[in-house]
Amino acid sequence: MEAWRPRPGDEGTGGSDLAGDLKRRILGWCRYLGWGRSIGAIISSTLIIGFAWLLFRQPPAPVEDGLAYATTSVADTARPASSKITVHVAGRVTRPGVYELSPTARVIDAVDIAGGMVFGANSDAINLAAPVSDGQKVYVPAVGEVIVDVATNGTAGDVTGPRFPIDLNTASIGELDVLPGIGPTTAEAIVRHRSERGRFASVDGLLDVPGIGAAKLEAIRGLVRV
Repeated sequence: MEAWRPRPGDEGTGGSDLAGDLKRRILGWCRYLGWGRSIGAIISSTLIIGFAWLLFRQPPAPVEDGLAYATTSVADTARPASSKITVHVAGRVTRPGVYELSPTARVIDAVDIAGGMVFGANSDAINLAAPVSDGQKVYVPAVGEVIVDVATNGTAGDVTGPRFPIDLNTASIGELDVLPGIGPTTAEAIVRHRSERGRFASVDGLLDVPGIGAAKLEAIRGLVRV
């Protein structure tokens, strides 16, 4: 095989002849394939190279967003507490039942939401200004009813409210004041009558007290004694 020898005139040309040879080869291929196919091949090659670069390039480092996640977590856990309490209202009220009230509500609010007291309710037997708590039972007794406070463990507690019937000859103004239709003025008149004229011999003796008539006497007859 004959060894390759540079053609005359190649000496000293170096890289310029290589560039010219490459140019001639490219032009030859373009003439062989046609200019349309050649341009299409160049475009396809460029697209393939670009796609490969996008596919295999190293992805950028993720942006630290831990603070945003932490803020969301705090917002999720900071849930507001319940804004209502549940109270059972029973006894001498218009609509006994279970109601929702504000946490700052008092007994009077529980009675009002149940429609208020009905005739014969003893409003002085309970503390209307006392605060109520979730799960509490508010009971409005009738006049003459003895209230027994039952503790949460089911045992009987102290007896609250007046004991009926009330003794007209020993009752104080405060005890007489809880009787229906008997206010502080009439209660004071009963005590004064007892002090000035002596003990009551019978319940009918109340008719001699100023401010007490037959109708009022009949309303409290079963609640008093001598």
